[in-house]
Amino acid sequence: MTTRALISAAALVLAVSACGNDPRAEAAAAPSTRPAPAALVRADSEQVDAPLSLPGQLYVENDAVVIARAPGLVEAVRADLGARVSAGQLLASLESTDQEIALARAKEEADNARRVAVRQRALAAAGGSTAAELEQAESALRRADIQLRQAERDAALTRVTAPFAGLVTARMARARRLVRVGDSLFRVTASAPLLVSVRVPESSADGIRTGAPARIVGLRGAAAAARVIRVSPAIDAGSGTREVVVQLDPAARLVPGASVTVRLGGERRWVVTIPRTAVSEGGYALVWANDRSTLRAISLGADLGDGRVEVVSGLAPGETVLRAAR
Repeated sequence: MTTRALISAAALVLAVSACGNDPRAEAAAAPSTRPAPAALVRADSEQVDAPLSLPGQLYVENDAVVIARAPGLVEAVRADLGARVSAGQLLASLESTDQEIALARAKEEADNARRVAVRQRALAAAGGSTAAELEQAESALRRADIQLRQAERDAALTRVTAPFAGLVTARMARARRLVRVGDSLFRVTASAPLLVSVRVPESSADGIRTGAPARIVGLRGAAAAARVIRVSPAIDAGSGTREVVVQLDPAARLVPGASVTVRLGGERRWVVTIPRTAVSEGGYALVWANDRSTLRAISLGADLGDGRVEVVSGLAPGETVLRAAR
């Protein structure tokens, strides 16, 4: 195979990877001859002052699906998609006639039992009632109170309320539709605080502490200040990374679920670098070893300038990769 054909094959594999190959699989092309030296480049290890740049996705701690906790017909929907709600605010109500009747009956029985118990206590104090009669009245009062609490709960479950303050990000409830216990009715998502979790390589994790400043950049350039609020005390053995959770400034104009880049630190650190031309748009590189090229998924970090890019994971210093054909 000629050198031109070899580089074309490398470019073809890179192009295929950018179009959606499974990132968990390592596809291999097996050229039989060594590429020209100009087509090969070695992954270097060097010191840089650039901050870590790691991909992440914004989320909030409070994000819940509100389900029906009682069966029945939806009587009214009180909140629509996009509505801002407060904690405990009524989102929808189910028909509750049966529950209200049961609650009224339980209240009446509890009141009667309470009056009987009060009378028996007075009689017992005056010697006009036996201990057995008093105990019977007290027992009846306890049972009536339990039944009242159950009736109050059954009535309360016909009211669908917001578990916390936030926005209604999904509405499945429809008026006059029958629902069962467990059916999804709404989704409520808190608008703050916005968080993002990233995996920091072991080589760079030691310098990151709780309270450290960070910068969050959205896909369309929107940026926000942030700070580190949690750092895992352990390194994940499988990936060689440490989890870091960053919280955005309350004034951030970003929304939960958005893909962002987290920029951390800025002190001098050792990184693995390769030319950007050796990386496909899908985040793959062709690694040359043992006279074979293997397609491998890599994670990129900061853009170091001069056409070089940081490799956060997927490559070790000294490995050889093929440049993409121009």
